[in-house]
Amino acid sequence: MVKDKHIRELVIPAAKIRSRVRELGKEIGRDYRGRDLMLLGILRGSLLFMADLLRAISIPVSVDFMAITGYGGTGGTSKVVRVVKDLEEDIAGKDVLIIEDIVDTGLTLGYLMPLLQARGPASLHICTLLDRSFMRIVPLPIRYRGFELPDVFVVGYGLDWKQRYRNLPSIYRLAMDT
Repeated sequence: MVKDKHIRELVIPAAKIRSRVRELGKEIGRDYRGRDLMLLGILRGSLLFMADLLRAISIPVSVDFMAITGYGGTGGTSKVVRVVKDLEEDIAGKDVLIIEDIVDTGLTLGYLMPLLQARGPASLHICTLLDRSFMRIVPLPIRYRGFELPDVFVVGYGLDWKQRYRNLPSIYRLAMDT
């Protein structure tokens, strides 16, 4: 257990994350065998998940990243989404798998999916480590999910609070009185 006043409890241990990521990697490798797959990581949170997932996929893949920011919302929802870092590679004709750390309301991906679809990929799907489907406002075609997450704020394994705790190998519940 991490000794920190902001960390309340362990939610998903590192061993369970590693096991699930390996399973996802095998499934993705099987589903995309013989295809031109690009993993598209959404920065910054997806970084650790994507790195481990990439190593768990047995087929050749390319990678690229986007950084998205949402602002202007209340209660944790964003009203305006802005691309801060766009793709460097052309996705036309490629199978694109968006890699996210966590999906909740779906507002950000609801903005991003049509933007990417307009660029002509062969297919466009979503893989998320954590899914909080009970918060979904925008329906999304999530093809791969690691874990369903209850209504708790979590950090670790790429997820942060004020840019801290991304480096933790497990996922922890953050104390909401911080």
